[in-house]
Amino acid sequence: MTTSHGKIKTPFFMPCATVGVVKGVSSEELQEIGYEIILANTYHLYLRPGEKAIKKLGGLHRFMNWDKPILTDSGGYQVFSLGKNFKDYAEEIQNAALVNVNKDGVWFKSHLDGSKHFFTPEKVIDIQLRLGSNIIMPLDYCPSAEADKKEIKKAVSITNVWFDRAWGHFNKQTKNMQNRPAIFGIIQGGFYKDLRKKSFDFLSQFEVDGFAVGGVANGGESKLKQRRALEYTAPFLPKNKPCYLMGVGEPEDIIYAIKYGFDMFDCVLPTRLGRHGTVWVTSNWKTFKKIDLRKSQYRQDKKVMMENCRCPACSAGYSRAYIGHLIKSGEMLGMRLASLHNLWIINELIKRIRQSI
Repeated sequence: MTTSHGKIKTPFFMPCATVGVVKGVSSEELQEIGYEIILANTYHLYLRPGEKAIKKLGGLHRFMNWDKPILTDSGGYQVFSLGKNFKDYAEEIQNAALVNVNKDGVWFKSHLDGSKHFFTPEKVIDIQLRLGSNIIMPLDYCPSAEADKKEIKKAVSITNVWFDRAWGHFNKQTKNMQNRPAIFGIIQGGFYKDLRKKSFDFLSQFEVDGFAVGGVANGGESKLKQRRALEYTAPFLPKNKPCYLMGVGEPEDIIYAIKYGFDMFDCVLPTRLGRHGTVWVTSNWKTFKKIDLRKSQYRQDKKVMMENCRCPACSAGYSRAYIGHLIKSGEMLGMRLASLHNLWIINELIKRIRQSI
């Protein structure tokens, strides 16, 4: 893919810089590992520090000292998940707010302070343009993992209506823009083949730059359901446009999805696992094991996290025992070292897959 901030070799993985930072890792370290693109979150950056403040500071790239491409997701998933942390809002959003989303947008409450906000398809585009995103994701309706077919059908219809509005607004706002960002369509439909096809058929009438598949990693889905959803969707995805499987980050799942033609992935797992002392190890780059360095069996373990690993932590010779000790002690260095290792593992896996292709 070619963007105004450089080219990206596909397939690729995007570390999640949710609030403008990949937790505990600097932009320089990400580039040293080999990452060419990151993902930032519209919902979180809108709430704090605000997209207007970021624009005044020179845009998101300058704000976080990252000169390579950035994809911003729409914040739709966070709107429908984090807002429900407020008990008084959970009932309201179920009984009233969602009734009107198909014609206006969606009301939500901030997970920070409970303040009420309104997202429309147009507003979400404007926020991402102010941030200076290279790849923009439109607002979509993200049903829960437990949703039945009726709710998922509604999510497809709403996502389609919202995209129609987002598309028109995006083209109006970027008509005379020199470095026009890319925009993707998001295919919803849960684990139902007919709904996935309905969603794609609608989006395919627009000249989008790529397609994203949502609703396979909302939390709670079984591996079988996840794989069924991508197997249903993959056959009708175009070969000449990038295809993005949203929220998937387990090594085996990435391998499986690339076999079906997916090009782009993102997930918080590498750093989330690392902060809790869990790292991936592999001997064949086909199967992966998670080890928890906090466990007593690693207390006297002098070995590095993984033999023949060239991550910053293993290359420097930090032992499993030491990193486990740091994490159990709440020391940031241990969390950073484990996170850097996991980020290296994913990037190395993707690199090997690119070479094999």
